[in-house]
Amino acid sequence: MLQDGEIRAGVCLLPFAPAGLTAYLSNSGDAEAGNGYDVAFMRPATSLSFRLALCVTLFSTCVPGQGTCVNCAVPEIDPKASTPFAEADTSHGCTAGTKLGFPVPDPQCTPGAINPTITVEVLRNKDFKTGCIRDCATTETAKRATYGFYSIPPPANNQGSTQTCELDHLVSLELGGADTLDNIWPQCGPNQVELAKRYFKQKDLVENFLAARVRTGKLALAGVQKGIATDWTQYLGAATTFCNNNPITCSQKR
Repeated sequence: MLQDGEIRAGVCLLPFAPAGLTAYLSNSGDAEAGNGYDVAFMRPATSLSFRLALCVTLFSTCVPGQGTCVNCAVPEIDPKASTPFAEADTSHGCTAGTKLGFPVPDPQCTPGAINPTITVEVLRNKDFKTGCIRDCATTETAKRATYGFYSIPPPANNQGSTQTCELDHLVSLELGGADTLDNIWPQCGPNQVELAKRYFKQKDLVENFLAARVRTGKLALAGVQKGIATDWTQYLGAATTFCNNNPITCSQKR
């Protein structure tokens, strides 16, 4: 889910668009759906000087490596660091499995990986945003190759209420997951239910629950990382109960 204060590079073009166009940014996805920000056109910009000022303001987040991979507020992070739980092998073709009625990735293709420079101390640092590492080790375009690994056609109109797939980090970035292909898989469906009930949204509850427990010291980071990589569904019951009782905590993404 694209929540982490990231903005699509294309937004920088908007200040130079015709005066009738400005951008409204709304939060939505993860690695998929344009880094989670949808652009809708709203009220007209009043002047070219206003639009130039807007671009200057947005520039640090629009240009890759500015304010994110290079200039992260937590300098001890290496955004490209990755330690996989096993070597990934996509040569045989990848097939998602099922546990508790929810999809889980093929462990040979998507074993999961962590970024060892993201420690508990980093996760507790309020300055840490997952935008510091997102799309740094692997570009958004490269991530879309995982659809091919799993023989899933990339969905059209995959944003907002019509989003049916998410290129999900198996070990989420807010749990110190790596932004590498061995930690990313297409999590899709079911199409016939409301957005909040789709599988990737249910996994979001698990990620938010676990991140909150790790930051408060209730769960060990290493155990959670291994556990979610092995079977994320094992936490779903506890996460649902926790999030029902703590909706604000579970709605916060970093």
